[in-house]
Amino acid sequence: MTAGAALRIGELQIPGPHGPIPARAYTPDEPAGPGLVWLHGGGFWAGDLDMPEADWVARSFAARGIAVVSVDYRLAPPLAGAPGRDGVSGFRHPVPVDDVVAAFRWAIGSGLAEGPWVIGGTSAGGNLAAAGTLRLVADGGARPALALLAYPTLLAVQPAPDPALRAALDADPAADVFGPEKVRGMYENYFGRPAEEATSSAAPGLASPGELVGFPPVIMINAEVDELRVSGEAFARTLVGAGVPVDVSIEPGTTHGYLNRPEEAAASRSIDRYAERILALS
Repeated sequence: MTAGAALRIGELQIPGPHGPIPARAYTPDEPAGPGLVWLHGGGFWAGDLDMPEADWVARSFAARGIAVVSVDYRLAPPLAGAPGRDGVSGFRHPVPVDDVVAAFRWAIGSGLAEGPWVIGGTSAGGNLAAAGTLRLVADGGARPALALLAYPTLLAVQPAPDPALRAALDADPAADVFGPEKVRGMYENYFGRPAEEATSSAAPGLASPGELVGFPPVIMINAEVDELRVSGEAFARTLVGAGVPVDVSIEPGTTHGYLNRPEEAAASRSIDRYAERILALS
């Protein structure tokens, strides 16, 4: 373990069905009780434990007394034409979900926190948090006490945005990066089949009300000018219809991935809201 400001950080190798899963533990010097299994974003094929969306976020939660296990789940093959990771074959669905489920089960028995344990993630990591929770609920036994979803992507076939969001995207071309075709390509790269063949395990926004029985309460914060907001809000409506307590909102003035930009005040605002909900469990 290495010492940090009010926390200790340690590298982990968590046993998993496909081999050890790299992870990093952030243990507060003054723990409040709850723990969080955290999953970075990156379109299923990119991202690591050092990106701000992983490391800065984990440090921020730990500074508020929440123990964090940040998981370096196995990544899908690189998208065609993407830089880096040349020659890497990658892992397709359901391997990343298997990693997430194994990491959560390990965390709750790890002694790193007294509990309860929460699951959460950003973008593709939000997808994996929801998919992992669906699996944990279906399998019975321990499940998260709360799910944190930050600007998640949850549908492989993404509906069109409403006129207000469409106008906002048109006014900010730099933010208009997650249209239906890009999202379709991302998912087809992840699970290796046409987007229309996705199941709720790969696209949790497809979950039926029956699959959501026992799903924990959800707090979801979406970016304001982000077409992925469509899938998050659709999933929130399904959760409400299934009787799952849901707090869904928009962080004003943001575009996708803002937790990867800690210099933006919105990043800390969202962390404060998530942390408040986690700490209320203790």
